[in-house]
Formats: sequence, C-alpha cells, structure tokens
Amino acid sequence: MAKALIIVDVQNDFCEGGSLPVTGGAELAGEITELIADAPDFDFIVATQDWHVDPGSHFSETPDFVNSWPVHCVAGSKGAALHRNLDTEDIDAYFRKGKFDAAYSGFDGLLAPEDEVMVGEREAHEAANPDDADSPVSLDDWLRENDVEDVVIVGLATDYCVRATALDAVNAGYNTTVLRDYVLGIDDDASEEALDELGDAGVEVK
Repeated sequence: MAKALIIVDVQNDFCEGGSLPVTGGAELAGEITELIADAPDFDFIVATQDWHVDPGSHFSETPDFVNSWPVHCVAGSKGAALHRNLDTEDIDAYFRKGKFDAAYSGFDGLLAPEDEVMVGEREAHEAANPDDADSPVSLDDWLRENDVEDVVIVGLATDYCVRATALDAVNAGYNTTVLRDYVLGIDDDASEEALDELGDAGVEVK
C-alpha cells in the first residue's frame, strides 16, 4: 500500500503577483517544500496544474469570482508554471487540467510529458497540442498503476481545487487526508465550510 502527496495548483498565477492570487500562496509554496523535506514517508509526490486553452465561460472580462474568473494559468504561460518556491526535485508526475473547461479537480488532469513541465522563472513555451497525446493517463489511472491507496492533499485553493480534488479522491476510494496547515483559500469562510464538507464526506482534515 503506497501513499502519495498531491500538490494542487501551486502556480504563479495563484500566488502573489499572479492574475488570481491567493494571499500567502508564495509562502505556502515554500512551506510545502519544507513538508516534503521533513516528511519522507511519501512513496510518490505528484502536482496538478491548471492548464487552460479555451475554457469557455470560466474566463470572463467581468468575472463573478464564483463561476467565472479573470484569465489565469493559460497553457504554456509563465502564470501556469509552478511557483519557484516549490522545490520540484522530488515530484514524480504532473497532471494538467482544464484545457477546455473549468476542471477544478486534480482528478480531471492528464499526465504531462516530463520535458514540457515548467517551474519558476523559466520562459513560457507553446502549449502542447492536445491531439498529440496517445492514450492519455489520468491522475486516477496513475495512482492505481502505482498501487496508491492513501493520498495527502495540499495546495491552492482550499475552497475550489483542493476541495474538488479531495472529494474526488475520497469518492474514488482513496484514504484521503487534507493538511489544514498546508492549504490556503480565496475566501476564509468558504474555506472553512469546504473543510467541514470534506470532513463530513470522509476526508481526514488535520
């Protein structure tokens, strides 16, 4: 039985200086790096990325910040890159989501080719052609292929992508934990409600 750490959307656009920042996101990226260094009991570490090409009404010039948002994490952009404070040395796989829809859950993500993953200050590059992939591998596929039964979730944002990823994980049968000290949300009240909802759904919040 293997355990995986899932790092949700710790990307430049969701940290200070990005188009849709979560307050404290850059600091959280560093804290997750410390968690990885201090907790070597994870068999695997994976990261998810918003990776939008044309997500329809998810992007809006007049966003309501509930169902529509400013343009963010455009595929191939610096904003979509993982934040430089997140040490990616030990990350085993990356899963991109939301090319053509909102896709809040990491379980909507597909495995990214290793040579296309951007972090920190690397220059932007052109997005991969979605038609190039043969037999795309989902996060669920990858976890099951690696005999993962326990998942621990950290990252951004508590009230959206962390919530959706954790709900999908527990509903898929994984023993699911969310680390309260390693997630941050857009709205404090909504984030607390999300954590309560996760606890009611069978996720261990600690």
